[in-house]
Parts: sequence; structure tokens; C-alpha cells
Amino acid sequence: MQYLWHIVKNLFLSPNRMKKIVVFGSTGLLGKPLTKALIDAGFKVSVLVRNPTLAQKLFPKANIIKGDLTNESDVEKAIKGQDGIFLSLSVIQTEKEKDFHTEQQGLDTIITIAKRQGIKRIAYLSSLVHLYQGMNGFDWWIFRIKQEAVRKIKESGIPYTIFYPSTFMESIAYQSRQGKMIAIGGKSEYPLYYIAAEDYARQVANSFKILKNENRDYVIQGPEAFTQDEAARVFIKHYKKEKLRTMWAPMFLMKIMGFFIQKFDYGYHIVEALNKYPEKFRATGTWEELGKPTITLKEFAENV
Repeated sequence: MQYLWHIVKNLFLSPNRMKKIVVFGSTGLLGKPLTKALIDAGFKVSVLVRNPTLAQKLFPKANIIKGDLTNESDVEKAIKGQDGIFLSLSVIQTEKEKDFHTEQQGLDTIITIAKRQGIKRIAYLSSLVHLYQGMNGFDWWIFRIKQEAVRKIKESGIPYTIFYPSTFMESIAYQSRQGKMIAIGGKSEYPLYYIAAEDYARQVANSFKILKNENRDYVIQGPEAFTQDEAARVFIKHYKKEKLRTMWAPMFLMKIMGFFIQKFDYGYHIVEALNKYPEKFRATGTWEELGKPTITLKEFAENV
């Protein structure tokens, strides 16, 4: 009932409805379903991309702007005339701490221009597991960047929406999967409420429909919880295209490899955090306001 009231209030009582949204990070694994959901929800969507040919194929109804977050004039062009901004940014696994990061220097540029352009709302994809920072002595520069990103957005003075998703089902299919194997590291100590990107994207689109000037934080979680090894077994059981199996790696080996290869260092830290973060279900309010996710891990595996 609360979700329906938000929709009714927005349609009939709110004169300043969000119409035009620019997405940064639209062609990534999570940016693609998000951008499509915004378009399907009726928003006029613009995307800033380095490869306009690819973006045109992915989003034929979007306004494609060629550019890069390292170029302030490109960012200015993308933001000008928009109502809202969505940030689907991340640190690439091969990036090093001193490199340019879209969630760091890129975000600084976006916020500066957004304030100048009078943007009505800025929404940002964070993560739930980054809250593991500081627990059990854990300290990782990538999580520090994410903490700083949230702080910068909240202190910008622009109405904001921060999304804290649990682990995405897509991570099993496109990140943990190595050929015919699903890679698992260490021991998963707590179940994770796996969420499908499609469900998350619909919730984001709904947030842009119902919010006015509120500042909101949303925990994004799916309908079922699994440890990482349980999730891998469910995926393997219901994946139809070929036979898969799990591959287990000890954490100490990943740590040693991380001294020599940046990608393994990233993998070691994110797996340690996922294994040890004591995730609890906290998405009741999100479901009430933005709609309940419906896709199970079984259904995802059958249709991926």
C-alpha cells in the first residue's frame, strides 16, 4: 500500500516530476539493465560513453553522448539540461590505487558540474559488502573510495539516493565463472541475499518515479539467502547450456598471487569481505517503497 501511495502522490500531487536522467557507467554489467529499465519506465535517458556504436546497439532509444569522465567538458555536455543523474561506477579489477578512478576523481567532476547545473537528484550504486571495512581489522583502499563516494554525495547538497545491494546473481555467471567452473575462495561464513540485476534496476526506476526532495538510502536484497558455495551449487544445478562444476581455492594462495597480479589482489580482498561480512536482511523498507524482487537464483540460472 505504501508503494502504491507513493506512485499516486507522484502522478497527481507532484509538479516537479523527474523526466530526464543521464547515466554514467551505462554499458557495464549492472549499468545495462539499469539503463534499459529507466528507458522502459518512460524516462528520457542520456548516456556518456566512449563507444557510441556499442551504446546505440544496446540503447537505441537513448541519447548517446560520446565522451569520457576524465574530460570535464564531456561531463558538462552530458549533465547539461538533465533532471537527475545515476552513477553506476566501479573500480576495475586491474586498476591500482594511484590510478584515475571513476568513483573518485570522476565523481568529483560530476558533483561539481551537477551543483552548477542545478541537478534535482543524484543516485549512486554503492554496495552492502563495503560496510565490512573496519571489521576484523579489514582495510582496503577500494572500500575507502566507496566510503568517500557516499560521503561526497551526501555532503553535496543535492538530493540523493544511495543503493546498497547485496551480491548480484550476475557475479556467479560472469565473474566467478571460469570456463566450465564456478570459482569459490575460502569459506563463506554468512548467507548472502543474492539479487538479480533486473529486479534491482526496476527498483531504481521506481525510486526516480516516487522521490521528490527526500534523501534516501536503500538496501537492495533478493528473496533468498545462500552462502557462496550454496549459491554456486544452485546455479550449476539449474544452468541449462552446459555442465559446470565448482573450483575451490584457498585464501592464502589467492593472497600470495595478489602480490604479483593486481587482479588476484582484488579477488582476494573482495572474497574475504564477502565471506566474512555478517549480512542480515534489511530490505523490508525498500520492498515496501520500490517493489519486491521476484527473480530467484533458480530462475536466473535457467534463463541466463
